[in-house]
Formats: sequence, C-alpha cells, structure tokens
Amino acid sequence: MMQWKKLGLIFGPNGLMPWAISHAMVPTPIRLSDKVIRVFVTFCDIKGIGRPGYVDVSAANPLKVLDVSKNPLLDLGKRGTFDENGLLTCSVTDLGDGKLYMYYVGFELGTKIRYRLLTGLAISKDGGNTFIRHSTTPLLERSSAELYFRGGPYCLYDRQCFRMWYVAGSEWMNVDGKDMPVYDIRYIESNDGIHWPDRGEVQISITEPDEHGFGRPSVIPKKNGGYRMFYSVRRRSLGAYRLGYAESSDGKNWKRMDQYLNLDVSPGSFDSEAIMYAAPIEVDGKLFVFYNGNEFGSSGFAVAVLEHE
Repeated sequence: MMQWKKLGLIFGPNGLMPWAISHAMVPTPIRLSDKVIRVFVTFCDIKGIGRPGYVDVSAANPLKVLDVSKNPLLDLGKRGTFDENGLLTCSVTDLGDGKLYMYYVGFELGTKIRYRLLTGLAISKDGGNTFIRHSTTPLLERSSAELYFRGGPYCLYDRQCFRMWYVAGSEWMNVDGKDMPVYDIRYIESNDGIHWPDRGEVQISITEPDEHGFGRPSVIPKKNGGYRMFYSVRRRSLGAYRLGYAESSDGKNWKRMDQYLNLDVSPGSFDSEAIMYAAPIEVDGKLFVFYNGNEFGSSGFAVAVLEHE
C-alpha cells in the first residue's frame, strides 16, 4: 500500500484577475526546466466559466510559487462552438523544441441534456507561454458510440505514437433528482496527435452500482516498466469524487487497485469532502501528485509526495 505525505495547498486565486476569480482546477504538471514545474490549471470567472492558465512552482519545493499567468492561455470559443461556455485543460504533451499540445475539454450547454463535453486542441510553439487553438471544432467529436462525452483526455507520446486515455459515454443517470453523466475510461491511438478514431476501447468501466462516472485519468510510466494511472471516481452515495488507481504492463490492460493508492480525504481540511483530479510527475526520483479537493478545486490545488510503497 502506498504511503503519501500531503504537503498542502499550493495556490488558489485571490480574486484580483477578472478571468480568474476562483478555483484552480485539474492541475496538469510538466517539467519546464531543471528548476521549474509548470502546472496548467483552469481558473473560473465570476460566472464560473473556466479558462486555462498556469502556476510555475519550484522543482525543489513544489509549495513555492514562482510565477502565475497574468492572462488566459486560451479564451472562450466563438459563439455557437463547442467551447463557448468554458475550457478545461486536461493534458499537455511536450513534443520538444518548445512545442506543446494542450488537450482540453469544451463545455457545450444543451436544452434536452445539461451539457456536452468534447475535446479540443491548442498548440504552443514557445514552451507553453502562448497557445493557438488548432480548430474551432473538436478533435474528439461526438460519435454514435460516444454521443455526449468525449472528454477528460490525457495524452502521452509513447512507443512512437500518441496514446490517449479519456472518458466517454452516451448516457445520463438521475441521482437525487439531478441528471448526472455516466461514462467510463477508454483508450485510442493516433499517429499525429490530431486525427483520432471515433470510438475507444474501454479500459476501466463502472463495476459497482454506486459508481456512475470517472474524472480525468492521468498516466505515467513506472521506473521498472509498466504504467500507473490515477483517476477520479464519482459515487452516488457520496455525491463527490474520490481517487482511484490502476496499473498496467502495456497501458491497455489495467488492474484496478483503488485501495492500494491510499490517498483520501482529510477531515477539517480543504479536501474534507472530496479529492480528485490527481496528476503525477516524477521529479528527481520523487513521485509527486497534484490534486484538487472540495468543490472541484474551489480552494486551489495541492500536492502530495509518495514516501514509500
């Protein structure tokens, strides 16, 4: 069983930037340099609409904030497009020479359904300081097999191809009088990171009546081979996310090991009711995970370090 040390909250908006009044959702770290980890997050304005930004922290001490983006890395999409009501950064793939692919979810409000979540792409050529939207249409468009949700993407360039784990589904479930999305974790591959199949292979599915969805998976290679996956699990009885964990030898056949993760809520803290959106990064031999707590990161994002397993 893993043993973690929670190091605490790193950053939450102070309300001074109009586009970043609250939240710092879905932390997504990359190693910017020997000294800097850039954590991409989504901030919310006063209406709760999200735009992506970043927080740079020290690689030697992730609690030390070095810089915060002054402007959104990407603004809302044009009226009528899939990302007109908010963007949620979920994955940033470093392709070298300053080129980054940012995969994000666009929120499209519905009339017969509450919303639709589809995946878009923005590209940086300056190491993540600025991004340009690849297209006004989603990379992962709705399909007959994945009708409402093709979101929560996490992409690695691995084994000479782009490998993506994401959440997808075509159903809603009534939970305590409110329609809630139902989806599982799926897998697809691409030669260029832009053109993807219209359906994925199910990797982790709902196994208990109490479960009805998963949050953004994040995958990292293990030192001695194989892969780790961190994800979030939404349960009817709790009404909030908890963290899940799985391992695989090839990234396609996963063994759920949720209890092995041993990283849960802390009474009386910012993560007393929920813990979610964990994203791992190896830093000089240490495994850190950045994550959110209650209300989808309303207090900001935090970090924990693996002490032993």
